[in-house]
Amino acid sequence: MDTDIAPHAAAPPHLDPRRWIAFAVVLAAGFMDLLDVTIVNVAVPSIQTDLDAQYSQVEWIIAAYVLAFAAALITGGRLGDIYGRKRIFLIGMTGFTVASAACGFSTDPTMLITSRFIQGAMAALMVPQILAIIRATFPKDERAKAIAIYSGVGGSASAVGLSLGGLLVQWDLFDLAWRPIFLVNVPVGIAALIAASIVMRDSRSTAALRLDLVGMALAISAVLLLAYPLTEGRRLGWPTWTFVMMAAAAAVFGVFVAFERRRARTVGSPLIDLELFRSRPFTVGLASWLLFWIGLGGFFLVWTLFMQAGLGWSAMRAGLTAVFFAVGAGIGAGVSVSVLAPRFGRTVLVAGGVVNAAGFGLYGWMAAHYGPSIASWQMVIPLIITGAGFGMVVAPTIDLLLGQVPAREAGAASGLLNTVNTGQQLGTALGVALVGVVFFGQLDHDSARGVEVVAPQVRSELTTIGVPEPAQDQIVANFLACVRDRSAQVDPTAVPASCQSSDPGSYAVAQVLTDAGERANAINFANTFRYTLWYGIGLLALMCLGFLGLPKDARLEHHEIDDPLELVPTGV
Repeated sequence: MDTDIAPHAAAPPHLDPRRWIAFAVVLAAGFMDLLDVTIVNVAVPSIQTDLDAQYSQVEWIIAAYVLAFAAALITGGRLGDIYGRKRIFLIGMTGFTVASAACGFSTDPTMLITSRFIQGAMAALMVPQILAIIRATFPKDERAKAIAIYSGVGGSASAVGLSLGGLLVQWDLFDLAWRPIFLVNVPVGIAALIAASIVMRDSRSTAALRLDLVGMALAISAVLLLAYPLTEGRRLGWPTWTFVMMAAAAAVFGVFVAFERRRARTVGSPLIDLELFRSRPFTVGLASWLLFWIGLGGFFLVWTLFMQAGLGWSAMRAGLTAVFFAVGAGIGAGVSVSVLAPRFGRTVLVAGGVVNAAGFGLYGWMAAHYGPSIASWQMVIPLIITGAGFGMVVAPTIDLLLGQVPAREAGAASGLLNTVNTGQQLGTALGVALVGVVFFGQLDHDSARGVEVVAPQVRSELTTIGVPEPAQDQIVANFLACVRDRSAQVDPTAVPASCQSSDPGSYAVAQVLTDAGERANAINFANTFRYTLWYGIGLLALMCLGFLGLPKDARLEHHEIDDPLELVPTGV
């Protein structure tokens, strides 16, 4: 946000007694946004089954929100500066509430994906106003308390999202299955709208700012040209046009850069201030930040699929197990910001990447070693380690990156902060798209592994119930084809022809094959999960190399802006 606030919005001589009520309103809005980033992950299998969604559609359901949020984030902040932050906040909150209702009442994957796009775009109107509204509402001596509360609530939203999502799906309120994870926003949004319209004060920037709609359109086009073929390519068999689209994404991005440079010279108010990238450490650090979110954004998707689609766990069990990741993240974030980063600077980011990668490695080994028998308690240690590394990177990175841009080149602090936050959201969206290529491709490629492991036990059980050996050979061959075809499915709810045509001959044989199929599926998911975590480890290694590009003396830098509130990140 800009440091200039219109005179009519200046702090009154007597403090507004309703300021804490206004703060509660924006706190609820920020919590709703962060909640919706994670709450959908744990409900994915339920959504998938209920709406007959294909794997690529599941990826879009998750990525649509963060993609729209990233695309509209900077423009949302600019709109608040120009037209008034209260007005844009109310518009964003209204749209977010309506889009949440549309998500909850979606009848097919396309409707849900569209509603998630709208929901993310409305969040991008709402969230940038929160920090500006807090700043306009509180005097400096009270802002520290407001910042601490806002940061604490934001940090807890991820853990609450995972556990609350699991509980809501498990409770099946009013026979609505997964839908309450979105519908819960509706009463909260309505209450926040009523309260905000009464108690919230308005503010706007005094600078002569303009919207960069062409820049936004070019940026969105470039991202979609890359994300769409990555998400849909496997389902469609990677036709030539998917590679043409990815090449076009690079070309459109080049046009975007050229347009932003020209706009900065002529009209002004570009979507992205390219002067920021004159700082090489900032550019390298931002690229590393993007790599981090590509790796972690994809992790949350495959992690959920492993626990529910692979191991067959309930949404509640998966959600409650995920709390241990949040515990580790809280520990890592607290220690890194208060103790480590001020003393060791960039080394903490590298150490966080190493700890995160170690957690991935341990988690992958345990998943493959224990397979279907892995228990929640066995995941505690790798999840805490992974979360601790995650927190060590996330908490201090934005502050360290801001310190790499000289104040004379940074322009408004909001432009610098929004550039970093946009990189975070884009990384998450691209991470979901890329991990889908890795995970589902490997699941298909490695489908015979589970069958090979369970085949001896299948033969033993078939012998026990009296199936002759020649018949066993045919049954096992059909079983292999069925498992292989299921692993290759782009639509997980469809039953392959090989599974329909095989005649088990008796209920006992059918039960043997059903149980064996579940074990084989769990084994395949566990090994694919391990494989995908190695992909994440590779990204974290590249991230660590990038963060080594920061100056050796880089420390937590309180950038030369009027208010440390600017350093509070938006989004998870």
